[in-house]
Amino acid sequence: MTKSNLDLVNEGTYYSFKHGDHTLGYVLPSVINSLECLPVPSTWQIDHDTRIIRLIDQDESVDTLEIRNMAIAATVMNLKETDSFKVLRGWRDELYPVYAPKGELLFNIERSASPLFGVLTYGVHMTAFVRTDTGLKIWVPRRAKKKQTYGGMLDNTVAGGMATGEPIFESLVREAGEEASFSEAMVRENAKACGVVTYFYVRDERAGGEVGLLQPECQYIYDLEVGQDVTPKPGDDEVEEFYLWTVEEVQAALRHGEFKPNCALVLLDFFIRHGILTPQNEKNYIEIVARIHRRLDFPTA
Repeated sequence: MTKSNLDLVNEGTYYSFKHGDHTLGYVLPSVINSLECLPVPSTWQIDHDTRIIRLIDQDESVDTLEIRNMAIAATVMNLKETDSFKVLRGWRDELYPVYAPKGELLFNIERSASPLFGVLTYGVHMTAFVRTDTGLKIWVPRRAKKKQTYGGMLDNTVAGGMATGEPIFESLVREAGEEASFSEAMVRENAKACGVVTYFYVRDERAGGEVGLLQPECQYIYDLEVGQDVTPKPGDDEVEEFYLWTVEEVQAALRHGEFKPNCALVLLDFFIRHGILTPQNEKNYIEIVARIHRRLDFPTA
């Protein structure tokens, strides 16, 4: 089959996933093709002229959270059972929320399926650091090599996605215990909220699954200053070990691409807030600040 010039352009053009007038995400043409092959394709309204898709109800008269959840779940389960996308082989049995414009929950979606629909997801990231006579040192974990995504890469001290219904700080406390064996009391008393990092990531082969899926994310950022007597320890099988590194060692690892991409952004934000990265030593300072605090045109919680 030969392709026209327009076919070539269309292959690189995303579809907008909309609810009402609001965009929820961006979807690859390959995903659209799979949606059109579903046993009940009327679950989706697909307009190829405007390149817009919408989730619709079977009777087109009821629009409830329960029905939307059922439609999304049926779609994603069918894609999983037909092995339509490699990204679904990393099925997590964890639901991520997607919100409507006023912050109300629109529907839930299986975590591993969220990149297929390009919807905004949320997480918590915390940097634990120590003040020493020679300057700041940062606790850096290495992800387990067997992890489905970014195996063996460096990470933030504590990091994880936020499931539906889990409060932000409670998610942080849970992740801190699971990943770094930090006590609940220490985290509750000493973790400091430091804003958010927002960005648009295009998934590559390191993420596992299909390449090119769009993944907008919002990470709630925390700092945790700890004493020299505190040592994080892996609390689950997701982390291999922790290193206590100087700022210069962390910067060297960043330059060599050793960090998971979004964790690199969180560390840049940390360096900016702590006066390590400044307009005097970084010529692209304004662009960096803007791009790690990107305005995302999606409804948020």
